[in-house]
Amino acid sequence: MSIEVLVPDLPESVADATLISWHKKPGEFIEKGENLVDLETDKVVLEVPAPESGILAKVFKENGSTVISGDLLAELEQQERVQEQSSDKLQTDAVSFDIPLSPAVRRLILENQLDPGVIKGTGKDGRITKTDVLDYLQQQPKPEEKPLAAEIAQTEAPVVEQTKASGETGDAPESAIGSPGLRPEQRVPMTRLRAKIAERLLQAQQNAAMLTTFNEVNMQSIINLRNQYKARFEQTHEIKLGFMSFFVKACVEALKHFPVINASIDGNDIIYHGYFDIGIAVSTPRGLIVPVLRDADQLDFAGIEKNITSFGEKAREGKLTYEDLNGGTFTITNGGIFGSMLSTPLLNPPQSAILGMHAIKERPVVENGEIIIRPIMYLALSYDHRLVDGRDAVKFLAYIKDCLESPAHLLLNI
Repeated sequence: MSIEVLVPDLPESVADATLISWHKKPGEFIEKGENLVDLETDKVVLEVPAPESGILAKVFKENGSTVISGDLLAELEQQERVQEQSSDKLQTDAVSFDIPLSPAVRRLILENQLDPGVIKGTGKDGRITKTDVLDYLQQQPKPEEKPLAAEIAQTEAPVVEQTKASGETGDAPESAIGSPGLRPEQRVPMTRLRAKIAERLLQAQQNAAMLTTFNEVNMQSIINLRNQYKARFEQTHEIKLGFMSFFVKACVEALKHFPVINASIDGNDIIYHGYFDIGIAVSTPRGLIVPVLRDADQLDFAGIEKNITSFGEKAREGKLTYEDLNGGTFTITNGGIFGSMLSTPLLNPPQSAILGMHAIKERPVVENGEIIIRPIMYLALSYDHRLVDGRDAVKFLAYIKDCLESPAHLLLNI
């Protein structure tokens, strides 16, 4: 019996999607629930699972096609799998180890004939993530292994133009890269996420009167407190105590005192939000995305850390949903994890402000008339001057500084 595979219903705000990758070829067998094809929208990658087990009979949309809800993607011929010792054994092994595996992880393990029991999981409760499997594969010796850059180009850019010095267009061998007399170029289509990022960044610069104010924070008190309690915290809550939870708490307290920073402009109206949904900027191979920590004021330190860790795992595995990314009243971005010393973060419309964290560096500071070395972080607050006055922006950032340098404010809620 033939079964149609359709594009699932897309969220209301999404008009269409781009088909980026088939995981099976016509004639190959696929299990029910196994991911058949990936669709990219301007925020997330959607997996389309097989509705039933069977043979992929026909593909109606090729990679790069634009699709809408209800479009016919493929046809399956329903049937049960003929027993295959290798894959059946792998599935049995996965069950015998009692390891919960996501569809993406299970597919990688089956395709590469791996034993999940030998892969160290870094996810919650030791769960194996897609990154864990990829790292394990990368550590295994492979003959004639292609450079990662070549694999990415082959996967994400099937149509490549390479231009020689003479102006002739054609395929150039990999050995030609960097060779005298050749000036290679690559033309690749911009991903939908990258196009959306470009659109929103341009929108932020064109539609807002954006300014940035700076300050610095002495992180010594936070570092001492964290070092003193991090082991007990992890033992009690089964999650590591990071710096981000302190910053989220400090921002929430500052937003309570300066509600205009938590507001947004809608036409000629100002919307004051009576809740605190904090966006946490996360870098992924596809680009920067901002999952939202909802009702952050109602979360304790452990709750904040668990949510942020979950966002990171979802981002790495491509499991973030529209619900994870929609909304937000204020955003925090941490360029310090990449070594950034100072930057001016761009607004995340329609929010009126964004906080930029940076690298912690030991610097000489004056305390009580003496020069002492302290761990210092520069902070940057970009804000929409149409709504936020400079006075409020400067005092808001100073309030965050005070909360972080005297963390008793956060712990005692004073």
